[in-house]
Amino acid sequence: PHIPHYGYALVFIVVFLNNIGVPLPGETILLGAGFVLGKAAGSLWQPIAAGTAACFLGGICSFWLGLRLGHGSFRWLHLTPERLKWPERLFKRHGAKTVFIARFIFLFPPVVANLLAGMSKMPWRTFLFYNLTGSAAYATTYILIGYFFGKKWKLLEAWLGPTALYLILTGIVLL
Repeated sequence: PHIPHYGYALVFIVVFLNNIGVPLPGETILLGAGFVLGKAAGSLWQPIAAGTAACFLGGICSFWLGLRLGHGSFRWLHLTPERLKWPERLFKRHGAKTVFIARFIFLFPPVVANLLAGMSKMPWRTFLFYNLTGSAAYATTYILIGYFFGKKWKLLEAWLGPTALYLILTGIVLL
């Protein structure tokens, strides 16, 4: 019963950790928060604000880490200077768009784009703008999708039947 009221703290923690590289399900927690609020008819502003702030702050931490550590620190990932030429060219040409769009690529850790943005020394103001707009769009989109399915849960359950619906949800969680 407390999830609709205090779940935004959980949303913040999981999404922030996901954005600094800890393998936690950031998208799933945003979808789940929206779903629970859709069923409970709760307010959306708190989890959207928490998700946006977590993405934004996690992106800043990752950018800073990439900026400070540079190329040499990632040799353990077998990222030699030759292998980093392609991402550097990508960020020189499409860096701002990449920071925004990378959040929406399923199964692509958000930390990678922010690290590469820092490593390629993207201008700070440009990064902040696209990190903030991408974070807001990302958190809002996933929470609203979950909210829509939470609102329409009874209709979906009647249409598909409870067994099929629970199998679909189990598959999504496992994925």
